[in-house]
Amino acid sequence: MRVIGTAGHVDHGKSTLIAALTGVHPDRLKEEQEREMTIDLGFGWLTLPDGTHVGIVDVPGHRDFIENMLAGVGGIDAALLVIAADEGVMPQTREHLAILDLLAIPTGIIVLTKIDLAPDLSWLDLLENEVRRQLVGTILQDAPCLRVSARSREGLDQLVSALAEVLKEKPDRLDLGRPRLPIDRVFSMPGFGTVVTGTLLDGSLSVGDEIEILPTGLTGRIRGIQTHKSKVETVMPGSRTAVNVTGIDSRQILRGYVLAHKNQYEPSTRMDAQVRLLESCSGPLKHGSEIKCFVGTCESMSLIRLLDSEIMLPGQEGWIQLELRQPAVALRGDRFILRRPSPAETIGGGMIVDHQPSKRHKRFDTKLLGSLTALVQGSPAGILLEAARSLHAAKVSEIIDRSRLAPETARNVLPGLIASGSLIVLDQNADEGTDGALIMPKTEWQELSNRARQVVQAYHQDHPLRRGVPREELKNRLNVEGRLFNPLLISLISDGSLAESDGSISLVDRSIQLDANQKNKVELLLQKFSDHPFNPPGIKECIAEVGEELFYALIGRGDLIRISPEVVLRRIDYDSMVSKVRSDILERGRITLAEVRDLFHTSRKYAQALLEHLDAQGLTIREGDYRKLK
Repeated sequence: MRVIGTAGHVDHGKSTLIAALTGVHPDRLKEEQEREMTIDLGFGWLTLPDGTHVGIVDVPGHRDFIENMLAGVGGIDAALLVIAADEGVMPQTREHLAILDLLAIPTGIIVLTKIDLAPDLSWLDLLENEVRRQLVGTILQDAPCLRVSARSREGLDQLVSALAEVLKEKPDRLDLGRPRLPIDRVFSMPGFGTVVTGTLLDGSLSVGDEIEILPTGLTGRIRGIQTHKSKVETVMPGSRTAVNVTGIDSRQILRGYVLAHKNQYEPSTRMDAQVRLLESCSGPLKHGSEIKCFVGTCESMSLIRLLDSEIMLPGQEGWIQLELRQPAVALRGDRFILRRPSPAETIGGGMIVDHQPSKRHKRFDTKLLGSLTALVQGSPAGILLEAARSLHAAKVSEIIDRSRLAPETARNVLPGLIASGSLIVLDQNADEGTDGALIMPKTEWQELSNRARQVVQAYHQDHPLRRGVPREELKNRLNVEGRLFNPLLISLISDGSLAESDGSISLVDRSIQLDANQKNKVELLLQKFSDHPFNPPGIKECIAEVGEELFYALIGRGDLIRISPEVVLRRIDYDSMVSKVRSDILERGRITLAEVRDLFHTSRKYAQALLEHLDAQGLTIREGDYRKLK
């Protein structure tokens, strides 16, 4: 799943282009259709020739609706910068281009639309040269430029092919196991209730998941999910998504809120960031200015604290601390845009370096500025988490060494990563902060857990008559150390994913099924046990009768109980013998081997095997020639 967004001046044909590409007109509001101008976000979708599903976000081009545009352009994989051939580069073309550049949109295509209205070919050549000059120094300077007409459909096939090419180079979105859906639309549907939409980041969502809406903390559950108007059970990161939520009224949710799994994110009201002012902005940025900050789909008035200067001039870069009036859910590496409220203009933007600074910083602090410079590559928590991911499972001391963080800094952020569930402590009896505690990232842990279940499932398919995969064989197939395997197995058994019996690991709902031929063999064998319940066939005789696989399947199902290397009993006979031995001891206080032999009219071999088995099970204890209840 990929998501692209349009950008460009008002009335340059963005919506018409999407309608021609997808067959879906993105202008959904009555006012938009009447005015033939996009006011709010619109959406369409198509499938590329290579099978890639693409969602398209159509954003307003009019200057009055730039802030609506900002709610939709974040999180996209590529941009279509649309320029009408009959008008060329216009004010909002430049502003949208600046926004794409500040947001570091990874790739894009320049689309010259309405070429049927151009005077001649030479005009288009001149226009393309002018566009190329405007793109110099921006993120789209090397983007392909295509000429299309939505009306005649000229160039649309080439545009689709070019789109497939630029998206092919884009890596898949990472599934970090911590989904967040910045909400760009919220509404209520009769019979369904609250629906929110957005572009999913950082993880997957599934029907039935418990969620919360941040920053309010309201909780609910996912009732249904759609992508491109198709119902799905699970949606992956990078998808345009509509989520039907139960337990929360649509009036309690606003654009800019974030849907996430419970307890995975903490809203921020203060963030450290690196910022760049546009050369085109009308004036400098002063310390203490009130500026609109746009991050994700959230818009918040923010106090700007300049950390390394008294004033920042157009074209300059620097460090700031944002103090947001409205809490936002953001992470290190997220991009943001700054706009002056009056006169309204985009003045700059940049990247969040620390989304949860502990305090209001002292300005002009050289130590702080040096730390922020280092953190451009990652916050302490992010660096520590990445070090843990690179090691898969390691001791705290090993992770700190790999991170190259100061030990004190690393130990300060470690508890937060553990508390949030980003890191898992595998040693249940170890202090999580000690150097010897074994740590593993949650995403790696989930992957290993899933792989363990898959190995057990595959073993059941390959060996349908066996109880389960032997413990040591499972460890070898997973290719993990004992220090990791043991906590893994304990966890999977505790959460009900797997079961263990006599050293064999199986799925909890595992049941051994026999075919008609096998059932016939088993019936004949069990008849021999029925004929002589206390002098039954030995193990070798059983295997000769039904085969080794089927014999051990009977043990796995519990039909037969193995009490010694040579002796097995039917379950019903075993239970009867244990009950009679226990009753006899309760009545007389003790019992001998000879008395057990006579009690069941059996041989010494079976009596001795039974008593030694009961000793091993902890039911009886031997004192000389007697057994007593333990």
